[in-house]
Formats: sequence, C-alpha cells, structure tokens
Amino acid sequence: MLLIRLLTGRSFRPLTRKDEVLMDKALLLLGDDLKAVEACFEENLCSEIDLINRIGAYLLAGGGKRIRPLLLLLSARIAGYAGSQHIVLASAVEFIHTATLLHDDVVDRATVRRGFPAANVVWGNQAAVLTGDYLLAKAFSLVIAAGNLPVLEVLGRTVTRLAEGEMRHLVGSSDLDLSQEDYLTIADGKTASLFAAACRCGALLGKGGPGGDALEEFGFRLGRAFQLVDDVLDYVAMETEFGKTRGRDLAEGKMTLPLIHALRNGTDQDRRRIAAVLGQSALSEADFTGVLRILEKTGSIAYCLEQARILCCQATEGLRVFADGPEKEALLDLAVHVVSRSR
Repeated sequence: MLLIRLLTGRSFRPLTRKDEVLMDKALLLLGDDLKAVEACFEENLCSEIDLINRIGAYLLAGGGKRIRPLLLLLSARIAGYAGSQHIVLASAVEFIHTATLLHDDVVDRATVRRGFPAANVVWGNQAAVLTGDYLLAKAFSLVIAAGNLPVLEVLGRTVTRLAEGEMRHLVGSSDLDLSQEDYLTIADGKTASLFAAACRCGALLGKGGPGGDALEEFGFRLGRAFQLVDDVLDYVAMETEFGKTRGRDLAEGKMTLPLIHALRNGTDQDRRRIAAVLGQSALSEADFTGVLRILEKTGSIAYCLEQARILCCQATEGLRVFADGPEKEALLDLAVHVVSRSR
C-alpha cells in the first residue's frame, strides 16, 4: 500500500483494473509471437543431461515478466521488421537474463525466486551455476545460428557489462560512502544494459536509422527505472506479490538507492542504526522495521520512485520519433507497468 500511495503523476499512476486490461491488450498484440518464444524456450531447454532438463522445466514453470523479450519483439515491430528472427533473439535475451538470475541467486545465497524456492536451494549451487552457464552458451548458439553479427556484437558487449555491474555491486557491498552516481553506474550495468540491448537488437532487425538510437535510449532509461523500483520493492512490497524475500538487499549488505539517499539525508544516529544492521544475514524484523522507518522519514522511498517516474517520462518522450500505432502504445503501456508494478 505504501508503494501505491507514493506513485503519483499524471502519466504514471498506480495500476487499476483498467490499466491491467490495457496491458492485456498490449500482450495480445504479440500473442502469436510470445507463444513462439515460449515454444523456443522449451525446444532449447532440452539437453541430453536430465538434470538440465529438470531445472529448465522448473524455470519455465516459474514464469517471469518476460519484459526483455517483449521489448525486443516490440522494437522489431516498430522498426518495421516482418521476418521471424525476432523470435529466436527474444529467446536468447531471456536465456541471458535467466542465466544471470541463477548466478545471482548463488552469489546472494537467495532462497526464493518468483515465489518459489530458488533453483540453488532445490538442486544446489553447483547445478544452478552450471545451468546458468548452459543457458548463456545456448543463448549465443542461437544468435550465431541466426547469423546476425551486429546483434551478436551487441549481446557480447552487454554480457560483459552485466558481469561488470554485478562485480561493482559486490565491491560496493556495505560501503556507506557509495555515491548515487556510482550506484547508478552499477544499475546501468546489471539491469539497464540488457533492457537497452533488447531494444537495440530489435531495431537492428528493422530499418535501423535514428529510430534505433531512440529505442536503445528508451530501453536504457526504462531499465534504470526498473532497477530503482526493484530497490524500493525490496523494502515495501508484500513478499507474496514480490516473489522474493523482503529486506534481502539490506541483509546482504547491498547499497541501493533508497539506502544511499537515507544515509545522505538522515542523522548521525540514523547512519549508526543502518551501519549496525547492514549485511546481517540473520536480520530481525525489528532491525528491518527500524531501517524502513528511516527510509520513510528521510523521504528516500518517495525520492526513488520519483526518479523512476522521471526516467520513464524521459523514455517515453524519446518515442516521439515514431508514428502512433499499436506497437508504440504497447511500449508506453510497458513504461507505465514498470513504475507501477508491485512485483
């Protein structure tokens, strides 16, 4: 409820049932494409190794928002592409994303993912890491088979940025002096880069031109906004909706924007309170609630959501280069969803 109260603005408001219907309509636009992408998942999550098949089936059953494939599919359409390569490339992008989740959950010792026990809990760290490796290899096999060198170059650079972003976040763990600028560099690497790459790859399939730059920038800003909302949800979301353990970032010592803002705007006592609990794996409810009160008192939750709203407004402004149509409307709806989501 806190998240809903804080999401304000004429263009970006909490999702109502009407908004959900609009999102449903946007998804219907890509209905056949999305079915083809899911079929591609199933086909390529098939190995001679039975354990890979079982973990793959588990991951598929867990679902996901599929935002990155949606961005690639919509970008290809709005760029005028009428072929079939977008299906394989959308699948490859989601494989890359899923591989990073598997690896992240091992690094973070996560126990829950998308509302279910994380794969590393069910099958162990070794199996989860190796399945992530398999998915990365499969993703690039799909791109190579598609024979699109520009897309291969984009995704190759992006995977490097993803790894660097995660490493920067690890190095910055429990650093009370981490700046907002440094954190945004982390967010850009670990999240925004793949959003931007999905849009760029879709554009590369189409007519190209300046529209490709606009789509990539849209994805980049949307990805940064997505990460900021994710940072907030880690503190305020209902765990049953969020699909992950609330307060995990604080327990793992992760410096995210709400915490960084609170440290810059709170009292010395607030700073000591945060420092005392940051990185405590056995975080008590009282300690978590105490930090949450500091975030609310300093306006840090509201600040992060406002930054996300501004980013999405900037992202949608960049779509003005495209004529109005169902694909553009779907991208705009997706931006609303990103800042209004509860999971």
